[in-house]
Amino acid sequence: MHLDRLIAILEIVAVAGRPVTTAEIQKATGLPKPTCYRLIQTLQDQGLVEAPSGDGRVVIGERLIRIALLGKSDVDVRRAAAPLLKSAAIQFNETVFLARFRNGQVEIIHVETPDDPGRAFVHPGLGVRPMHACSCSKAIAAFTEPEFQESIISGSLKAYTEHTKTTDTELRADFARIAERGFADCDQEIDLGIASVAAPVSIGNIGATFSVGAVGPIRRFGNAYREEIGFQLIDLADRVSGAIQLCNVAEV
Repeated sequence: MHLDRLIAILEIVAVAGRPVTTAEIQKATGLPKPTCYRLIQTLQDQGLVEAPSGDGRVVIGERLIRIALLGKSDVDVRRAAAPLLKSAAIQFNETVFLARFRNGQVEIIHVETPDDPGRAFVHPGLGVRPMHACSCSKAIAAFTEPEFQESIISGSLKAYTEHTKTTDTELRADFARIAERGFADCDQEIDLGIASVAAPVSIGNIGATFSVGAVGPIRRFGNAYREEIGFQLIDLADRVSGAIQLCNVAEV
């Protein structure tokens, strides 16, 4: 069947874990060359495979990664990211969390805490966070389409504390600053005495679908400390993105 052949090609590309030439695919499938070329072109037209280097070698496409990601449960995502988050929690000696963007909301889905028994730490809890007043949400919102940002700014902006940004001018400036630095921070905007910082986790061309962050008491999480951790979270976000994508491709 036509579908069987397409799936066979996708499996070969996914298992290879590297760009694959048409000749390699043709040899592995045993398909006639014209048929193999035509099927690969069909997959490219649909965004299921891509040739990023322009040399004809193909990899799994962003559309297929998106499909796999949408069907991936929180359990699968946590399994892929947890070792990296735990390592970061030990390295920072602070609580580290993973948040996920879906259905227009951001929710924290996993938390790792430091191993130091003498360290006082903050647990942020799990669940949905406000889009305008939490680092994990703003780290994602700042990299979304302008229309989505406008929907946040024009929405109900609850003041959780006197530090919560509730005007369009404040939020526009905050989103621009986050986009420039690559990470967001929250200085007692939800709870007094607690601050956090987060960086977006971009999945290929899909955009910021997750964020990773750290949270702690304001007595430790001053401006300089948040900035220091923020840049380290950017690196962590890249590694978490790779882990999630690798998990997706392995299961395609």
